[in-house]
Amino acid sequence: MSQTVDRALSILPLLAEGPANLEQVAVRLGVHKSTALRLLRTLHEHGIVYRQPDQRYRLGARLFALAQQAVENLDVRDIAHPHLVALNEACGHTVHLAVYEENEVLYIDKVESRYPVRMYSRIGKPVAITVAAVAKLLLADLSEPERRAVAEKLDYPLYTSRSTPNAAAFLAELAKVREQGWATDLGGHEESINCIGAPIRGADGRVVAAMSVSAPNVVVTADELLTLLPMVRRTADAISREYSGTAIPRP
Repeated sequence: MSQTVDRALSILPLLAEGPANLEQVAVRLGVHKSTALRLLRTLHEHGIVYRQPDQRYRLGARLFALAQQAVENLDVRDIAHPHLVALNEACGHTVHLAVYEENEVLYIDKVESRYPVRMYSRIGKPVAITVAAVAKLLLADLSEPERRAVAEKLDYPLYTSRSTPNAAAFLAELAKVREQGWATDLGGHEESINCIGAPIRGADGRVVAAMSVSAPNVVVTADELLTLLPMVRRTADAISREYSGTAIPRP
C-alpha cells in the first residue's frame, strides 16, 4: 500500500511540469502502463488529475481547491509562536509578529522581554507604519505601483529626528528593504528603542507576516542588536519552511 501511495504522489510533481500522456507517466514512475493507468484513474476519480481530450493528464481543479483551503486554514501565529518563544529565550528581548490587513500593520503576537524595561505594544494594535521594521517588510513585498499608492496616502508624523519624513524617503527605504531582505527601526518611533526584523514567506515566496526583535538602548545598543540579525533571519526562515511546507529561497 505504501508503495502505491508513493507512486501516486510521484505523479503530481510530474504533472505540475505540464500535461503528460500515459507512457510518459509510466516511464517516469518506472512501472508498466497498466499500473500507471490504474493510478491515474484513481486520481482522476478524486479530481486530483484531469484527463484532457487529447488523452494527456494534467493536475485537476480539486487539487487546487484543496491547496487553497489548506492555505486559508493555516494560522501563521500558531506556527510561529514556538519559534518566537525560542528566539526570546535565546536573546531575552521582545519579539513581535505582525501582518498587513486592510491598510494597517497589526501585531498578532508578542513575547515579552526578560528585562525589567518593557515595550508598550500589544496584540491587535496597529504599528507606526512609516517607521516600524515589520511594516517596512510587509509593504516592501507589494508591487511597485502598490507601494507607491500606499506611500502617497500615508501621513508621516515625525516621532523622532530619525522618523521617515515623506513618501519619497519611505519608498527608498522600502526598495532597500526589498533588496536586502531585512529591516530596521533604529530610533525612528522612539529614540530609545531599536528594532530589527525579517519576513515570513508562504509557498509562493510572498511575505505573509513579519517578525522582529526590539530592545531599549539602555539594555543593548543598536550595534549590539544588529549582531542578532542572523538569528532573527534563521528564525523567520524556519517559520517560513514550516508554514509553507517547503524550503523557501530568499529572493
